[in-house]
Amino acid sequence: MNNLRYPFLDLGHVNASYNSALKEAACRVIDSGRYVGGAENEAFERELAASVGTDYAVGLSNGLDALRLILRGYMELGRISPGDEVIVPGNTYVATVLAITDTGLNPVFVDADPRTLNIDTSLIEAAVTPRTRAIMTVHLYGRPAYDNVMKEVAQRHGLLIVEDNAQAIGADVDGVMTGALGDAAAFSFYPTKNVGALGDAGAVTTSDKELADAVRALGNYGSDRRYHNIYEGYNCRLDPIQAAFLRVKLAGLAQETERRRRLARIYDDAITNPLVVKPLVDSPDHSVWHQYVIRTADRDKFCDYLTANGVGWDVHYATPPHMQPCYSRYRSVVLPVTDRIAAEIVSLPVSSCSSERDAGEIASIINAYRHD
Repeated sequence: MNNLRYPFLDLGHVNASYNSALKEAACRVIDSGRYVGGAENEAFERELAASVGTDYAVGLSNGLDALRLILRGYMELGRISPGDEVIVPGNTYVATVLAITDTGLNPVFVDADPRTLNIDTSLIEAAVTPRTRAIMTVHLYGRPAYDNVMKEVAQRHGLLIVEDNAQAIGADVDGVMTGALGDAAAFSFYPTKNVGALGDAGAVTTSDKELADAVRALGNYGSDRRYHNIYEGYNCRLDPIQAAFLRVKLAGLAQETERRRRLARIYDDAITNPLVVKPLVDSPDHSVWHQYVIRTADRDKFCDYLTANGVGWDVHYATPPHMQPCYSRYRSVVLPVTDRIAAEIVSLPVSSCSSERDAGEIASIINAYRHD
C-alpha cells in the first residue's frame, strides 16, 4: 500500500522536516567519540523527565525492555515476587504481556471498554486476588487509560500502577502527563511512534529513586558501578545516537500532537457513515492519537474498499495476546469485548503524512462506503 494517494505512514516523509537537525545530531555523536552512554543520553533523560513531570528517566534499548526492567526492578526491591499477579488489559499489543510472563509473573486479563478500547476500569476490582501486586495499564492508541476508579482500587489494595506508555507520549489526565500518573512508566520510541527514533529505543520514567537506580543497573549488566554487579542484569542500554535523535524529535512533540488532534477532530466531525463506529473524542481532547481506530463489522470488505480508493490503513491488532500461539494456555480466558474489537478495528491515516484536506477527503470516501 506504499503507492496509495493517502498513505498510512511514510517515515521518510515524517522525518523530512527534522532532516537537518537529525544529521547535526548524528555528527555531534560521531565527533564526540562517545558511543555508549555519555552526554547525549544524560541530556535526553533530563529532557524526557522534564517533559513528563517525573524526577527520573532512564534511557533503554526498547519499550519491551523498559516494561521488563520495571518489573524486574520491583522484584529486586522486594515489592513483587515470582508467581505474583499483574492485572493487564486484554486489548493490547503482545509486548505488554511478554514483559509480565518473561519475569515469572502471571497476567490477569481484564476486558476492554468498547467506548475507549482501553481497559474497563469497572472490572479491575473483581480481578484482584491475594497474589495481585500491580496493575499494568496501557494507554492504547494514544488515549490515557487511567481514572479515579483505577487509582482507588490500587490504593485500597496496595497495588503498584505501571503504565505502558509506548503509544501515548504527550497525553495527559487533568494536566498530569501519562508517564507520571502511576508509579513507573515504560516508553517505546520505535520509529512509527509519535516520537520515533531511527531505530529501536525506549525509556522508563518514575519519581522513585530506588526503582530508577535498579532499572539503570539492570540495563547495564546489573552493575551500579564499573565491574561491580549487584544484579543478574542485561545489556539494555540506549544508544547515544538514538538519544541524540530523540532529543530532536522530543522538541517537536507539541506540534506533532496538535497536528494529530486536528486530524482526529476532522474525522470525528466528517465521518457520518452508520456502518462505522468512531473512537470516542473527549473534550478537551487528552489523547495524542497515535492511531485513529474505527470499527466496522465487515472489516475485510471495508479495507478492500479503502485500498481501491487509494486510502492506506492498518489493523492494531488483529490477534489479542490471549489468542496468540505462544499463549495458548490463556485461550480459555473469556474476553468478549476484546475479541470483538480485534475483529472490527481499522486504523486510519493520522500522522504528519496526512493533511487536513486529506482527512476530509478520506472521510468522504468512508461516507460513500456501502456494505452491499
